[in-house]
Amino acid sequence: MNKNGASIPHSVWPADWLRNAEKAAADSFGLTLFELMQRAGDAAFQVARAAYPNRQRWLVLCGHGNNGGDGYVVARLAQAAGIDVTLLALESDKPLPEEAQAAREAWLDAGGEIHAPHTPLPETCDLIIDALLGTGLTQAPREAVADLIEQTNRHPAPVIALDIPSGLLAQTGGAPGAVIDAAHTVTFIALKPGLLTGRARDVVGQLHYHALGLEAWLAGQTAPYARLDETLLSHWLKPRRPGSHKGDNGKLVIIGGDHGTAGAIRMTGEAALRAGAGLVRVLTRVENIAPLITARPELMVHELTSDTLDESLTWADVVVIGPGLGQQEWGKTALEKVRGCDKPMLWDADALNLLAIAPDKRHNRILTPHPGEAARLLNRRVAEIESDRLLSARELAQRYGGCVVLKGAGTVVAGGHDECSIIDAGNPGMGSGGMGDVLSGIIGALLAQRLDPYDAACAGCVAHGAAADALAARYGTRGMLATDLFSTLYRFVNPDIDRPES
Repeated sequence: MNKNGASIPHSVWPADWLRNAEKAAADSFGLTLFELMQRAGDAAFQVARAAYPNRQRWLVLCGHGNNGGDGYVVARLAQAAGIDVTLLALESDKPLPEEAQAAREAWLDAGGEIHAPHTPLPETCDLIIDALLGTGLTQAPREAVADLIEQTNRHPAPVIALDIPSGLLAQTGGAPGAVIDAAHTVTFIALKPGLLTGRARDVVGQLHYHALGLEAWLAGQTAPYARLDETLLSHWLKPRRPGSHKGDNGKLVIIGGDHGTAGAIRMTGEAALRAGAGLVRVLTRVENIAPLITARPELMVHELTSDTLDESLTWADVVVIGPGLGQQEWGKTALEKVRGCDKPMLWDADALNLLAIAPDKRHNRILTPHPGEAARLLNRRVAEIESDRLLSARELAQRYGGCVVLKGAGTVVAGGHDECSIIDAGNPGMGSGGMGDVLSGIIGALLAQRLDPYDAACAGCVAHGAAADALAARYGTRGMLATDLFSTLYRFVNPDIDRPES
């Protein structure tokens, strides 16, 4: 999902809270809800004009709620600007909300016409405004609305969605039925979680934000969620002291790499080095030692035995276990010994699959599941995990303790003190083998550099995604390899460095 840069806030608010708080916010400035609707419609109209200045035949789709009211305002402003506007509106036995009814009447008073929703979409329209369903949606759209959404998606004209693409759930980012595929989304007052994770990454398009003049009111509130992007890296990753040495930068042991999976443990080890860990030791199968040292001589590589594991757990500041670990006796035995360690740990891959078989709760641990692993840990279907990624991450943290990174489209990080953030970095090029191994190494390295677990998880995910975004901007997403990130990761784990434009 593309964004229009720094104008997107980092605070994220529950959709139901915002609906209930909107009137109080307006009252605090002496505004009516209709005046807020006028502002929203004007903001959306300005985005549409800026994005598509030469489009002169607009189709506006209005629902039977205040989202539809925003659409009536956009239609009236567009018609006043000389644009040919066709407006289709959903029908209902229930009266429109007061503000939406006022907007509808203003559209009719300006000479506008309203067409029934079953009217064929005009082939000549060159821009569509989606004002069908707003942030109050909690289930799949009804059949008639779903049919209109699907017709819209088949139309060649680009779509601008008001507040949220119709069919997308504002709280979760789930889409239980048909959903508008927008080129742009203009959201109002506050950022909602469902714009950043899950299906949102496919359908929101370029995200625009307008506070409607309520910035000061929002500044006095405390948001329960955060949107994290690369602009925040300098908050976590401070410049190193000139006199610092490798011992100051943390000692990390990484355990895994069963038969046939030396690549996984090698990627985790190198990622930890590239993210700044002072010393990285790898415990793996004996046949992996020579290839790993040859490929990356800065790694200290040893055979995993009972003695080397005992010594390494004493030596290390931080433990990472799971990449290439497997689920055979070799991996199980190592995990059982690590399970009792009281140092900061990160568990990934097969360590998570083994945890699902023998659950425990520990507060010194970061878990980094993808949706399939999360489903096993919570004994649910993957679709259930993806339907509410924030809730799933929080339930994992409550059940297993510590901090959880639920990877995927709009990665969610949940902590043990109700912290919850959405990572606004990354791209489809990361859908290839080894990306999770690299992430484990980055987060492990930041833990070793004394970031607390939640901050290490957040900063690691942002740096990981931002490194991939830098690659995608230069080369595209198809064919991106996990190890390609090492060429751009430097930039993001050293955010204090000013670099000349290339």
